[in-house]
Amino acid sequence: MKSKSIIRIEEIVKRYVLGGEHEVLALNGVDVSIPEGEYVAIMGPSGSGKSTMLNILGCLDRPTSGRYFLGEQDVSTMPDDDLSEVRGKRIGFIFQSYNLIAQLTVIENIQVPLFYQGQNLKDSYDRCAELAELVGLGDRLHHRPNQLSGGQQQRVAVARSLANDPLMILADEPTGNLDSKTGIEVLNMIGKLNADGKTIVLVTHDNMVAERAHRVLHMKDGKVDRDFRNPPRESSEAKKVA
Repeated sequence: MKSKSIIRIEEIVKRYVLGGEHEVLALNGVDVSIPEGEYVAIMGPSGSGKSTMLNILGCLDRPTSGRYFLGEQDVSTMPDDDLSEVRGKRIGFIFQSYNLIAQLTVIENIQVPLFYQGQNLKDSYDRCAELAELVGLGDRLHHRPNQLSGGQQQRVAVARSLANDPLMILADEPTGNLDSKTGIEVLNMIGKLNADGKTIVLVTHDNMVAERAHRVLHMKDGKVDRDFRNPPRESSEAKKVA
């Protein structure tokens, strides 16, 4: 049975006006459908529109025109408060720069999405501690970001992305600040999340990262100029949690 699409964008256009008069066409009529459980990499040169695409998929920005369905919900014209609620409940984010809060501990950073949903953090403690254990940081719950390596900080970000049990996870250059060995460990974790059923959409400039995805959307001049599937990976490496 064919998986249902959890992302469907139709004729998405995004224009920015710079300096009050100069217009930049960042996305130019993009149509993409992503089924539940797929692992998609978005690639393209600087200025191709890949970051704009990720921002729209993450409800961090809204299109100038076109429609975006997340699940069965048209989110393209939602007011800001409703978009914020969608982000908090349905989307997990992993950023290149980790975006951890320096004053909070590991467990508190993982709990941040739940705090913004108004959940009782005492009630969420055990679940978030389990997520820390899942990414290999069960013994670092009360450390702060400056007491962790870059790889450990990105592991916290992976755990945080799961705290709200999101519909999908969006990752923006998640290995960009990591050395090769640590980057592979983080990619293995992301691959394991996908193997467990999470939908992953990842922006990268690295072909070796993109090769781990099921499918690659290559962007150029605000359009998807190539949409292709990778051959199945022979190694089960990506299914192992480092």
